[in-house]
Amino acid sequence: MHIVVIAWLYVALMMAVAEATNTTGTVLGAVFTFLLYGVAPVALVVYLMNSPARRRRNRERELAAQDAARRAAAESPVGGIDPDAGREPAADAVPAVGKKT
Repeated sequence: MHIVVIAWLYVALMMAVAEATNTTGTVLGAVFTFLLYGVAPVALVVYLMNSPARRRRNRERELAAQDAARRAAAESPVGGIDPDAGREPAADAVPAVGKKT
């Protein structure tokens, strides 16, 4: 894929040089030619072609984080169980207004 990117940027560069050296061309036109015909399409194609690899890296990173959390929980002194894992309701420190205790 890198050879295609290099080749396309070379073609866009040659188009920009032709624009700049033409009698009716300008350097500003050459810059825009290179940016709009070369850099923008190549950046879009490279971004789209790398999306499966980015997705795979993110999935591997999430799985590694989950495995690390499982290992840390298994090695904890309480045996991997959170003592307050939502099993007990929180006690009211202050009784509600009008409630007799």
